[in-house]
Amino acid sequence: MSTEARGKVRVEGGKYRLNGKFHYAFPNDPIRNEEGELMGVTNPRDVTHIHMYGGEAPFFENLSKGKLLGTKCENPDCDAHGSVFVPFRIHCPDCLWKNTIVDMTETANKGASVHTFMITERTGAFNTLEKPIRFVNVEFEGVSTILMGYLPVGEPEMGMKVVPIFQTKSPTFTIIDLAWVPQGTLESELPEGFSFG
Repeated sequence: MSTEARGKVRVEGGKYRLNGKFHYAFPNDPIRNEEGELMGVTNPRDVTHIHMYGGEAPFFENLSKGKLLGTKCENPDCDAHGSVFVPFRIHCPDCLWKNTIVDMTETANKGASVHTFMITERTGAFNTLEKPIRFVNVEFEGVSTILMGYLPVGEPEMGMKVVPIFQTKSPTFTIIDLAWVPQGTLESELPEGFSFG
């Protein structure tokens, strides 16, 4: 099915307006055992899931522009006052005050490191990353949280210095537009479509 035939969503007057079809059923196929006996059928469906970002939209929009945003609690009465959160959090988890958006690109470029990592060959049903996937938990100076990402270049090690790269040529507007590479990686070694922030 062509992407033009799929349902589309637009915002009009502050409301989501849906247009087109979001669910397509396809003919069933029989499932047979080695003797040819019917055991069941496939029930193929194509569903377009609508995922709204709400207050997190600036985070995903800026990944496509080569920027990593975080948020900061600026409530002077909160125990977490001054805490910076990456991944992006709309509200402080301690006081529920609306956080202020801060650009963390430079901080990530200067002092990010691998806290822990995991390498996997088995992934979820809708994974689009090349296997094996090198998942890394990244921490950076002055940030209260740890960000999970992936390392498409090199082999991860705990404590390894890493820098962010961004899918800016054909962004998906999802978290996979952000990846990490070992510090010192050359631009020519980056995956297609990625660049340094």
